Amino acid sequence: MSKRHPDYIVVEGPIGVGKTTLAKRLAKSFDTELMLELATENPFLPRFYSDPKTVALPTQLFFLFQRARQIETLRQKDMFRSIQVSDFLIEKDKLFASVNLDNDELTLYQQVYDRLTIDAQAPDLVIYLQAPTETLMQRIMERGYDYERAINYSYLKKISDAYIDFFYSYTMSPLLIVNTDDFDLSKDEKNYKLLLDHIGSLSSGRHYFNPVEL
Repeated sequence: MSKRHPDYIVVEGPIGVGKTTLAKRLAKSFDTELMLELATENPFLPRFYSDPKTVALPTQLFFLFQRARQIETLRQKDMFRSIQVSDFLIEKDKLFASVNLDNDELTLYQQVYDRLTIDAQAPDLVIYLQAPTETLMQRIMERGYDYERAINYSYLKKISDAYIDFFYSYTMSPLLIVNTDDFDLSKDEKNYKLLLDHIGSLSSGRHYFNPVEL
């Protein structure tokens, strides 16, 4: 009998799409460990959103080192235990760097990245959450993080478009693309249960999940 759920699941998507909310919910459903991005620990982030040009590089390098440490911690754990859930891919770091850094900064960033030994295990499933930029802006405002209030529509669209480009050619793991525009990831029980069933039936390749109308 095939296993019902993948062992290592990563939830990804642009700012405000709900990846942390879904990752927490999946971890609770599977009663498993959870590895989350720690954005609030980045001391440069508030300044980046208000004046991105001046602190883009230290902001990005802080995230790179932080994510590399987390990936190393995960790699050292027993990956043969039950399901583990995370809300980021290490590859997202380059995605944000390509949007946030100028050419000279990106060259320096790439040199640092290449010097790091990042031995990241490919997930058994990546869940890519999508939503229109207008929806992302609304969710960011509703969750009320002060440092995020400086995020503008243009920047958010660049990030969202970068995710679309990245996952267009992503083949490292099975990929499930989820439309979250009308999917309340924190409260919608019906669609969440359908999503769990869908996860349990997936094979390799690219898949889609569109929530049903309630």
